[in-house]
Amino acid sequence: MAPKPREDVKIEQAASDDPLATVEASNRPAADALPASGMERLLAVMAALRDPDTGCPWDIKQTFASIAPYTIEEAYEVRDAIERGDLADLRQELGDLLLQVVYHARIAEEVGSFAFDDVVEAISAKMVRRHPHVFGTRTERAAGAAPGFWERIKAEEQAERVVERSRLGLHDAADQTPPALLDDVARTLPPLTQAVKLQKKAASVGFDWPSLGPVLTKMREELGEMEVALEAGDRDAVGAEFGDLLFVMANVARHLAVDPEEALARTNTKFRRRFRRIEFWLSESGRSLDAATLEEMDALWDRAKEEERARDGDANGSG
Repeated sequence: MAPKPREDVKIEQAASDDPLATVEASNRPAADALPASGMERLLAVMAALRDPDTGCPWDIKQTFASIAPYTIEEAYEVRDAIERGDLADLRQELGDLLLQVVYHARIAEEVGSFAFDDVVEAISAKMVRRHPHVFGTRTERAAGAAPGFWERIKAEEQAERVVERSRLGLHDAADQTPPALLDDVARTLPPLTQAVKLQKKAASVGFDWPSLGPVLTKMREELGEMEVALEAGDRDAVGAEFGDLLFVMANVARHLAVDPEEALARTNTKFRRRFRRIEFWLSESGRSLDAATLEEMDALWDRAKEEERARDGDANGSG
């Protein structure tokens, strides 16, 4: 009589083409069926999460639209880690952002549109195409980045996009009209960033003030118009004029070569830091924010400012 096969050998033979069946049969964690490392592991994780039969109910029901807010949030968290100089957090946040890309690509693959590899190929091809001074012929590399090449390549890409969308039967009104100058400024960008990009685009064809002075004059004009709307008690006009004022402030930032989003983010951080000191000092004296007067909190705010100035002075070797 032939010897009875070992149980682990039977399991391996029965499920050699199905890693998940193998781990099920041996009662090992399902994670053991995943690729060991790299992008293949992450793609397999997402495929398992979205599996209609065995996946996570929350992940299965997600759509492009439902996870879009998380994609934006993760991008901001990457930025926050960079601003804090926290490389440990940056590693984690970059992973979270990468997961969002994999998530969208997986949903697209499920509906038969494209897969993650198509995303990788598209961005790789775009980078090669947009950098002939790096990836081009010896002559192109020697010539460097020729004036106007960026605009030419972008125009070529737009024409190719129209052809590809036509091939896929994706016609819309934008495909039937010539591309406009501001079309490639995404409407979903943060409003301040979008304002700067719109103004930069307009400036590229000469629609811009020649220096900062007239922009500051316009800023004061918009502030005056908002005050008039306030005096009239017209809330809709106040909102509109406030928007105009913010748009001009974005233009001030552009002329100063200041990123308004970064500048405001730094001010937000400063406000958090100083307000936290107010809370701390009040707590030291056994008091709460609710019990403090505006005058007291204002005095503590000034104290926090002086504390920062003294610290910054010491850091610079002065004081």
